[in-house]
Amino acid sequence: MFRPLEIFVGLRYLRARRRNRFVSFISLMSLIGVAVGVAALIVVISVMNGFENELRQRLLSMTSHATIQGREGGLDDWPVVAAQVSSIPEIVAVAPFVEIQAMLGNGARLKAALVRGVAPQEETSVSSIDEHLLIGSLELLQPGSHSVILGRLLAAQLGVVVGDPVTLMVPRGQSAGLVPLLRRFTVAGVFEVGMQEHDGVLALVNLGDAADVLGMGDSVSGLRLELENMFSAPAVAAQVAASLGSGYEARDWTQENASYFRAVRIEKTMMTIILFLVVAVAAFNIVATLVMVVTDKRSEIAILRTLGLSASGVLRTFLVQGVAIGLVGTLLGAALGIPLAINVEQISGALERAIGLEFMPADVYYIARLPSDLRIPDVVRILCLAFVLCAGSTLYPAYRAAKTEPAEALRYDH
Repeated sequence: MFRPLEIFVGLRYLRARRRNRFVSFISLMSLIGVAVGVAALIVVISVMNGFENELRQRLLSMTSHATIQGREGGLDDWPVVAAQVSSIPEIVAVAPFVEIQAMLGNGARLKAALVRGVAPQEETSVSSIDEHLLIGSLELLQPGSHSVILGRLLAAQLGVVVGDPVTLMVPRGQSAGLVPLLRRFTVAGVFEVGMQEHDGVLALVNLGDAADVLGMGDSVSGLRLELENMFSAPAVAAQVAASLGSGYEARDWTQENASYFRAVRIEKTMMTIILFLVVAVAAFNIVATLVMVVTDKRSEIAILRTLGLSASGVLRTFLVQGVAIGLVGTLLGAALGIPLAINVEQISGALERAIGLEFMPADVYYIARLPSDLRIPDVVRILCLAFVLCAGSTLYPAYRAAKTEPAEALRYDH
């Protein structure tokens, strides 16, 4: 524990005198560097968290928390399976689906599409598609109506609007080879989620119409599950797979979208490393500052040693300086970064209006704003790492000061 003398002397050395204002200036720059680095880390990590939340929300708006499919193909006994998994407490809703890899055509325009047959009543319990409908309603997908709801981008690429016909083409294997099966559907609605994988690929039809196209009868491709807690999906999927046996396969949303979230984690890690270099540069400045202080104060250190201050006391005296710079810098960074992270969306909007420049144009990016999610554990980790780095940077200069020999230091002092 520091004694008052060591704290007093260490803090006094931080104050500038006429002949060493340059050293004090570098100390100030080090402190500002730590503060700016910490604030930048807090803001950037919060924005990355916000993007991750936005990505998850948009992906799960059309993707269920978990799915059950048969290893041999479709589910013939899906009502029995649905009743069985519904008894698991974490599962709040179950909905059947039929999935078709097909081509959609309008005249000479053709687009590959994922056509999903859904039951309108059950589908709203496992997805938020009704919140993203621009035109139309799921209720229009009645059995035998041959109605289809398209993603906005898919509809634009096909050049169709509500009321226009589209042709569904599915390859069928016959003795003569692959022969396309054609079905005529009518556009009944358009949705927009804000994800290329949904808006540019997905089309929704009635469950019965999709099964009829594939000749599946009363079978379905699988079941979509809505869970009480999305983050428990891996554990619940494993529990479902164990309860159903080897004939079924259960997958959760973290497996279906693993590449997206892996990319976000890699980006967050790289941004953290890059921005932490700002704090590292400030820490190197602390080393340079203290080395110059030790060189400048050699005679004073020698006098303190002759007056009875131990080598460990000298070590603690110079540790006080680095700890003070690190502590004040990290606290200032937190005081600056936390309000910025909380209000980054409003601040970016005000800057856009002030300079007349749109940071994230809506016609280029699906997310036209800067979402932010400030998480206290992230802030605590950033502050602790920055403080430890700054405090650790004082060890070498403090060690050099503690090794100062009084007789050697005073020999040539005039």
